[in-house]
Amino acid sequence: MEDQFKTPQLLLRLALGITFLTPVSDRLGILGAPGTGNIEWGNWQNFIDYTATIMPIFERPMVNFMGGAATVAELFIGIFLIIGFKTKWAARGASLITLTFIIFMTLSVGIQKPINYGVFTASAAGLLLSFIPSYKWSLDNVLKLK
Repeated sequence: MEDQFKTPQLLLRLALGITFLTPVSDRLGILGAPGTGNIEWGNWQNFIDYTATIMPIFERPMVNFMGGAATVAELFIGIFLIIGFKTKWAARGASLITLTFIIFMTLSVGIQKPINYGVFTASAAGLLLSFIPSYKWSLDNVLKLK
């Protein structure tokens, strides 16, 4: 039986990878200045301020650490998904980190924000991607062939 997931897994990897890299670019100011276009944060300080809003139980040093850790994780998850490297683990990481966002966002600002930002969809997409048996057109597939 032919692998029917070839194209869907590629599109899902690309969509989810871009979904992770875009907010990283936004919070680093790469996409534009605060208040312009569809920019959510526009700089690191605005991102950390928002992170403090959704993590009110933590002191600012911990918020700074958590924001930095989330950014590094999102950067690697996004890149790994796009190139198809350690795809199963990157997809699991995507699902787990977005589930964490869902919990913190829901408890601090309500359920509507994670719904509006598509966080539930991203979490489910990561989980689904982690169960696909093989990743055609991926670095994983190239390394497996050698």
